[in-house]
Formats: sequence, structure tokens, C-alpha cells
Amino acid sequence: MPAIHTREPALILRAGAQARAHLLEHGLRAGDVDIVPGAAGGPKAVGLAGLDRAVFGDFLPRAPRPRTLIGASIGSWRFAAVAGARDGRDAAHRLARLADLYTSQRFPKGVRPREVTRRCEKMLADLLADSDDRILTNPDYRLVVVVIRSRGAIGGDHPLGLGLGLAGVIGGNLLSRRALGAFMERGLAYTGEPDLPLEQLRDFTTHAIPLDVKNLRAVLLASAAIPMVLEGVRDIPGAPPGVYRDGGLLDYHLDLPYRSEGLVLYPHFTDRVIPGWFDKPLRWRNGDAGRLSRTLLVAPSADYLARLPDGKLPDRSDFKRYLGDDPARERAWRQAIDESRRLGDEFLELVETGKFADRLTPL
Repeated sequence: MPAIHTREPALILRAGAQARAHLLEHGLRAGDVDIVPGAAGGPKAVGLAGLDRAVFGDFLPRAPRPRTLIGASIGSWRFAAVAGARDGRDAAHRLARLADLYTSQRFPKGVRPREVTRRCEKMLADLLADSDDRILTNPDYRLVVVVIRSRGAIGGDHPLGLGLGLAGVIGGNLLSRRALGAFMERGLAYTGEPDLPLEQLRDFTTHAIPLDVKNLRAVLLASAAIPMVLEGVRDIPGAPPGVYRDGGLLDYHLDLPYRSEGLVLYPHFTDRVIPGWFDKPLRWRNGDAGRLSRTLLVAPSADYLARLPDGKLPDRSDFKRYLGDDPARERAWRQAIDESRRLGDEFLELVETGKFADRLTPL
């Protein structure tokens, strides 16, 4: 008898204790999802395109309800695309548009932060088009954009001063994550009532920033402003004066104290929740299990990643890897986009079949 070969799962599922109990009893129901986090990660979002389209284009629209979308950096851009959509079909279209816009970006060797900023402003304008008002008034999706307000040595954009400041950030963070408070403050920009579905944030100074038509695009640009890559955004209307940058510097994977009445559904790039961008090499610093108790994290499996071009999701290193050969990079990224349909298909299959019991691992 010939051997039967089955493909390994494309997704891994990690659940907090309360989320696991809920899923085993009820399965994954769209109506139970009230919070969706979106991590910083740049081009990795390209590799999640198919999963995002399944979640926002099919699954969540089955049970419309008020939901909070909390995003940093590219996570906030993904969610702005969703919140600006007219319906699930339009959300899927806008997410595909984001993946295409990002894939089409080309940065020559030696490009300066000012030019990268200009191109990202253009990409954001192309993504949002005329959807600003819908983003701010969407009855189903409340957008929360995470930024940081720079302090001290990282308050400017001069390469030497900023580089020295970032060296101080890295050294301080190695000793204690709390040291980041000397260099940055958290900003949460959102519409509506002042209360968010978060327990009180006591770790860092946090500013609530009213999100409106005057500052929406500046906030979104700031949330993606990686130091030394993009320029910081100065004096956002409605926010405390200062230079604002990528929210992922402080809240890379959004390890926040969620106050969910149902489930936190987290479509993610990896199976690890890393608190801040500078914690990436610190394998001992991971998300707090108590904060993530009601979270279901859905991410690509190791087997799935191994089958992608270069054995990984697209990331910023690809701009150097394929320097001088943008068509090859774009082909690799578009292959990753095509493959990501498998992530979405498997997610929807799990929803329909309810076969979670053997797939869930602790978060």
C-alpha cells in the first residue's frame, strides 16, 4: 500500500487559559470577538494578507458588533484599511490593496529618511483614499493607534544624535524594560469615549490622543515612523507637543492588559508575544500570561514558513537581500501573498469544524 502523505497544518493556535476554556466549550464564534490586536512588523503584514482577508472579509462580518482594533505601526495601517471599508468584501479588497502597495515599494541604495517618509505618505494616501470619515465613524470597528512620544536623546532626527540615543535605549532596556520610560511615552489615539477595553496602564506614561480628521494621517504615519528609516512626526494636532514615532518601539506585539468580555483574536506573525521592539533578541522577555488570558493567537506554523521563499515571511531585510533586483523581491512577496490564502482557508475551516482541541497550545 502506498504511503499517504498529509500536509502539515499552516497555522498554530495558542490560547490563554480563559480563551482555551471558552473555545473548548463554545468553539470560535465571531460574536464573541471584541478586541483584535495588530502588531508592528512592517512587510510581515504582506505574508498575513490571506489570513487577514479571511478574518475581516468573512469571519467577523458574520456577527457585526462594536469591536476595538488596537494597532501599532503596520498593524494600525491594516486596521485603518478595515475600518475604512463599507463591508467585509470591501475590507478584503482594501487589505489586498495594502499588500500590493507595500510590495510595489522600491527603495534605492542610500535612500534618505526624508524620501522614505515622502513615499510612505504617498502609500498611506493611496491606501486611505477618501475613507477618512468612515474610519473615524465606523460603528463596528473602533480604531486605536499606538504611537510613542520621543523624549530626551531620541527627540531629534539628526543621525548622530539619534543613533547615540538609540544606543542608550538598547542598553537601558537590556537592564530593565522600565528604563524605556526615560526615552519615550506611550500615545493611544482613538475616537469616542475615554474608556478603552484595557486595564489601567501603569507601566509607562500614557497619553490619550483624540483621533479626528485633522490628525488621522499624521498619527498613522507616526505609528510607522521607525527611527533612522522614517522621520519622526512633530507636533501632532491634539497631542502633547513633541516628536512621535513607531508605536512598536514600546509596544511591539501589544502585550497590553486587555479587558475583554469575550475573546481577543490575535492574527499574528509569530507564536511569540514580544513586549517591545528592543526585546526581540531577549528570549526571556515575553508577553504576560495573565494579560493574555482571553487571547487566541493565530500564526503561521514553522512548516508553512519553511515552504515560503527564503523560508520566512517577507520582512525589511529583503530590501537589502534583493538590493538591485526589485522584480525578484516582488515575485517572492507576491508568492507569499498567494500562499497566505492557505492561512485564511485553514482558519475558516477550523471555525466551521470546531476542531480546536488538539491544536491549542498554552499562550
